[in-house]
Amino acid sequence: MVSAPAPLAAKVALVTGASRGIGLAVADELRAAGAHVVRLARSLTDGAAERETILRCDVTRPDDVDRVLARVQAEIGVPDIVVSSAGVFYVKPFAETTPAEFMETIGVNLTGPFLVARALLPKLVQRGTGHMVTIGSSSDHIPYAGNSAYVASKYGLRGMHEVMAVELANTGVRTTLVSPGAVDTDMWNAIDPDTKPGFRKRKDMMRAEDVAEAVLFAVTREARLTVTEIRLAPSKR
Repeated sequence: MVSAPAPLAAKVALVTGASRGIGLAVADELRAAGAHVVRLARSLTDGAAERETILRCDVTRPDDVDRVLARVQAEIGVPDIVVSSAGVFYVKPFAETTPAEFMETIGVNLTGPFLVARALLPKLVQRGTGHMVTIGSSSDHIPYAGNSAYVASKYGLRGMHEVMAVELANTGVRTTLVSPGAVDTDMWNAIDPDTKPGFRKRKDMMRAEDVAEAVLFAVTREARLTVTEIRLAPSKR
């Protein structure tokens, strides 16, 4: 019996924030589906494995993004799938959020996806194929108290993604916004939600793999279909 080919065989997928959490889970899911995955994160050390390229990249720095993505295109090719997943997260009342925390959150969560998309979109449009996936959050449409910087970054990210989707209509480049609710990753470690009233317990949160499976679903649809948005939430309220 001949096995079916891997759905992403011969595809190149680039994933930011791929050192941990959702980004790492997405990278693993796409690689398991046959893609050559390029993992980017500022905490990584350059390396390689079978169908995997690992590169250190700070997505908040235009020079770093341009340098690393030029290398990717020269050595591997223009990615078929681009997943922007890098993120930081602070939980503080509005008045206690420092300017540095606010700017860092905007830089990683909003400026980073902009810089990556800006560098790659012309090549994807020129080729006439590609898929831009943005990892949003329920915070891109729900204004949670104590999340001023994060909510601002995610509302902005949703707006940027939607403009990108409009501009890419009929180019052959598809766009998907994946907006999950609470996901149990190490971003929660410093907050320790299990000990705080009003927070969802970690055992009741979603897993990073849930988000990765949603991304895989979106990018493996036939070219005639676009999954414009996926919202995920834990079943337990």
